[in-house]
Amino acid sequence: MPPVVGIVCDLETKDGMHSHRAGAEYVRAIREGAGALPLLIPVMQPPPEADALLARVDGLLFPGAPSNVAPARYGAAARPDMTLDEARDATSLDLLRAAIARGIPTLCICRGFQELNVALGGTLNPHVHEGPLALDHREDENAPLETQYGLAHQVTIAPGGLLAGLLGSQEIMVNSLHHQGIARLAPGLFAEAHAPDGLIEAVSLPEARGFLLGVQWH
Repeated sequence: MPPVVGIVCDLETKDGMHSHRAGAEYVRAIREGAGALPLLIPVMQPPPEADALLARVDGLLFPGAPSNVAPARYGAAARPDMTLDEARDATSLDLLRAAIARGIPTLCICRGFQELNVALGGTLNPHVHEGPLALDHREDENAPLETQYGLAHQVTIAPGGLLAGLLGSQEIMVNSLHHQGIARLAPGLFAEAHAPDGLIEAVSLPEARGFLLGVQWH
C-alpha cells in the first residue's frame, strides 16, 4: 500500500452551502509527485480527533488558501477586509501541534506556513505590503494564473539549514501570492529563508522528531 498523506481542507461557503475543499494541485502533487495516497481532512466542528487521525496517516500537508489565520489566534484584532476560515484554524492549529509531538512528516505551504508559526506561539503581520520598505508580496488578481503563480522574487537560503541541504543552493526564485507574513517568529523555529525585504519565507524546527518544513511560496 502507498503511504497516506492527509491534506487539510478549507471550509468554503457558496449559495448557503458548505463544502470541504482542497486544491487539485495539492492532490496531484501528493499522488503524482510523492506517489502517495491523498486523504482529504475535513474541518468539522468539533474538529477531528487528532490522535485518531494521525494514527491513520504517514504524513501531512497544510496547503495554501485564500483565507487568513484569525488574528484572535495570536492576540490581535481582525480588520473588516480580512477573509477568515475559523473552522480551518480550529482544525489546523491543534493538528499541527499533535503532529509535531508525534514526529509525523509535515509540509506547510503559504497559509500552512503561517499556521505553523501561530501554532507554536508566533505572530503574523496580516498586511506585509503596508510596511515602508516592504515588497508587495500579493499576486495580481487580474493576471492569468500562470502569471500569478510565476516567479516573483528571490529568496536567500540560510546556510546549514534543512532547506539548504535539500536544495544545495544559497538563492532561489519563488512565486509570491500572500499578504500575510511572519511578524514574530515562534520559539524554536529556525528562519530557513528570507525575501529581499527581510520577510521570513521558510522555517523549520531543528528539534522536531520528524521532517517539518514550512514555506511561504507555492
